[in-house]
Amino acid sequence: MFEQFAPDTTISLENEPPLVLVVEDDRTTRMLLRRAMEKEGYRVAEATDGEQALADYNHLQPDIVLLDAVMPVMDGFTCCRHLQALPGGDRTPLLIITSLDDPESVDRAFEVGASDYVTKPIHWAVLRQRVRRLIQQSHLYKQLEAANQKLRRLASLDGLTQVANRRLFDERFEKEWLRLAREQASLSLIMCDVDFFKAYNDTYGHQAGDECLQQVARAITESVRRPADLVARYGGEEFAVILPNTEAAGAVQVAESIRKRVEALAIVHATSTASKYITVSLGVGSVIPVPSSLSATLILAADKALYQAKASGRDAVVLMQ
Repeated sequence: MFEQFAPDTTISLENEPPLVLVVEDDRTTRMLLRRAMEKEGYRVAEATDGEQALADYNHLQPDIVLLDAVMPVMDGFTCCRHLQALPGGDRTPLLIITSLDDPESVDRAFEVGASDYVTKPIHWAVLRQRVRRLIQQSHLYKQLEAANQKLRRLASLDGLTQVANRRLFDERFEKEWLRLAREQASLSLIMCDVDFFKAYNDTYGHQAGDECLQQVARAITESVRRPADLVARYGGEEFAVILPNTEAAGAVQVAESIRKRVEALAIVHATSTASKYITVSLGVGSVIPVPSSLSATLILAADKALYQAKASGRDAVVLMQ
């Protein structure tokens, strides 16, 4: 039977109960700890020394670790320090169980990263409460961290098209410019504009215009496959694609793929003079960044190529040489 908590402090048991890793070399104490934790409804794994605990932690990813301070092979203090260095270890509660209650040992426990400690002989009610509190705090922290990650992701997305927004574009473009200037490798940029989009909005309405932009954004995203590439809404009906480590020929190929995919959507546009369907014009710029130059030079080059694509009749790809 699991104890119920208030909604804002509930331990989530939607999938499985929390997993407690008990690290204790004494068989009797280890068995008592297992029984106490299982009585609280937790799952329990056991390790007999610090080295085994480190190995078990990596594949079990427990919700909390109960560590005996005095063990052979590797003591609890040393194990605690090593656990802190493992991926996720600094976010997992570590509770040291020790027969050492002198101030120096207590200070040492916290110095190596312990979240709390209890002394032997174990006061079982105290242990249960501290384990419960630490797991609650850990779960709340993870929920907060997940919420913050979601907020950061939402802050970087364009609400309508769900591709990167202008803010993320600016940050990533500057970062890639500096990186590729150091590496002396190519950086390409595609500027993409929906042809006669104002006329489309005026003819079919803003809701249809929004749906059109969403479909175009998906078509662009489907043409850009590498994780390092970035599709962003640059503004209005204009999109931008950052292509790190990509030379001009490769960027033109991606741009042509985008043009064809948008054309294949067959979104009727009766007032376009370029086609009876929605089309896009694309300008491509490509350069090996120079550390002393400004990243805006590549944006200007791609913009100029986009202007030429429009001037040539639209529904076209132009590379700025």
